[in-house]
Amino acid sequence: MNDQQLLRYSRQIMLPQVDIAGQQKLLDAKILIIGAGGLGSPAAMYLAAAGVGKITIYDDDQVDLTNLQRQIAHGTSDIGLDKVISTLNTLENINPEIRVVAKKARLQNELLLNEVRAADVVLDCSDNFGTRFAINHACVSEKTALVSGAAIRFEGQISVFTPGSDNSPCYNCLYQSDGEELQNCARNGVIAPITGIVGSIQALEAMKLIMAIGENLTGRLLLLDGLSMEWQTLRLKKNPACPTCGGH
Repeated sequence: MNDQQLLRYSRQIMLPQVDIAGQQKLLDAKILIIGAGGLGSPAAMYLAAAGVGKITIYDDDQVDLTNLQRQIAHGTSDIGLDKVISTLNTLENINPEIRVVAKKARLQNELLLNEVRAADVVLDCSDNFGTRFAINHACVSEKTALVSGAAIRFEGQISVFTPGSDNSPCYNCLYQSDGEELQNCARNGVIAPITGIVGSIQALEAMKLIMAIGENLTGRLLLLDGLSMEWQTLRLKKNPACPTCGGH
C-alpha cells in the first residue's frame, strides 16, 4: 500500500482485527454483486469505500423514478440510465483506486457459473425467486461463499452460506425451489432504510469473510422487524435431503 492508501483506510487499519494484513486482503479481493437496487446500492458503496479491489456488478434494469426512494447509488439525473452505469459512476467517485466492472445483463447459465467461480464472495442483492435459486446453485457448485439479503415492507433478513465448509446449509435448505414466488417491493412496498440496513450488513459479512475475522452468519438467519426494532436469530441446519447441497 502507498501512503495515500494507508491514509484512506487508516480508520480500518487501526482495528486490531483488520490491521495491514486485513486491509491488503480487501485490496486483493474480488466480489460479485448481483443486483444494483435497494440492497446492491449500499452494499457496493460500502465495499468500494472499504477498499475491495475488484467489484463486479450485474443488473439488467434502468434507473426509474420509483427507485430513488431507496436505491441510493442513483440520483435524479440518472433516471433512464442503466443502473450498472449509474452505480459504476458512484463507486468510482467514492474510490477511484478500485476496479469496478459493470455489466448490464441478467446473470444466468454458464456466465453465472464463470462469474461465481472468479469471485471470492458473492452478494445476492436480487429481488426474484428464480435468480436467488440460480445464484445459490452456482455458489454450491463452485463452493463460493454467498451473502444473501432480502428486504420488504419493514422487514429484513440476512444469512451467509459457505458451501463445502462448516457443514453450511444453502439457500435451498431454507426455501424450497417449488415454493411460491417471493414477494417484491413493487407489489408490497418497502421503507427506505431497511434496504440500507440489510445491504450494509451484507457488505460487513462479505468483508469478514474476506479477512477471515469474527463470526459470520453461516448457519444463522438474522431477521429484523423495523416497526418494533427487534432482531431475531434463527439457527439453520443443512438439510441432508436438499436437492442442491444434500448428499443425493
